[in-house]
Amino acid sequence: MRPEVHPLPGLPSEVRIWEVGARDGLQHEATVVPTAVKAELIARLVDAGSRTVEVTSFVSPRWVPQLADAAELFARLEWRDGVRYPVLVPNLAGLDRARAVGVRDIAVFASATESFARRNLNRGLDESLEVIEAVVAAARAEGLGVRGYVSMCFGDPWEGPVAPAAVVAVARRLVDMGCEELSLGDTTGVATPGHVVSLLGALGEAGIGVERVGVHFHDTYGQALANTLAALQSGVSTVDSSAGGLGGCPYAKSATGNLATEDLCWALDGLGITTGVDLDRLVATSVWLAGILGRPSPSRVVAALTPTTSEEP
Repeated sequence: MRPEVHPLPGLPSEVRIWEVGARDGLQHEATVVPTAVKAELIARLVDAGSRTVEVTSFVSPRWVPQLADAAELFARLEWRDGVRYPVLVPNLAGLDRARAVGVRDIAVFASATESFARRNLNRGLDESLEVIEAVVAAARAEGLGVRGYVSMCFGDPWEGPVAPAAVVAVARRLVDMGCEELSLGDTTGVATPGHVVSLLGALGEAGIGVERVGVHFHDTYGQALANTLAALQSGVSTVDSSAGGLGGCPYAKSATGNLATEDLCWALDGLGITTGVDLDRLVATSVWLAGILGRPSPSRVVAALTPTTSEEP
């Protein structure tokens, strides 16, 4: 079954999906997922049409044991034309490890609030941005692509509502450092469509246009797809999502899973927007992974299509 196509005016004709399931989706799993399974997941995602797959993070294994195999995993990847495998890099030591295995694209992670910076990055906001600046400078000198994540863009469980000006200030610093694009994170899933439009407008007024902005919504309050549509109507054409809806944030207890890539694709298919992703193959991949993890996928589309979808893509 597929949605009927009914386009809406003012939307992009094509959306780039930044697939985060292999990294953000798996990094906080309680049981360590074998490297071979991660590698197969990434291969299946690419086979399904994903062209940007964030694969891992070169963070200290002491902090995230799930990602201790970052170098081994990256070495197993199959390089294909037009496919990017960005990795998250927290500091210069992580960048050195990433460069040693041939990473071509990195992402850095900043917070829009002081409280989350201290809990997630173990540094104050300004100090964390100084570390990021050194990473970005070194990466750009090597010709690597650099993306900047900004978390807590819409609300912080410790500080409450986050002023757009605070997000703009951090985003401006990341752009000035040399980040080619930004991803705005609704880490606790509290955003609503009007809030999304307001923040994108504030960024535009500061000279940060939607052409270099992606959105990263969590579905804690069931608003991820509504917020995505608002972003698309504002001109955004890059959306982060996680196969099967996996992921969350252990430092923000109200943050549940990311927007499921399958749910996103169903909506975009119905709008006539091209993604390049084969929904059947993607659903089959999430069913396969759910079997390995021992629990059903939280994606509504995976649940709806599973009875008539083979587990093998």
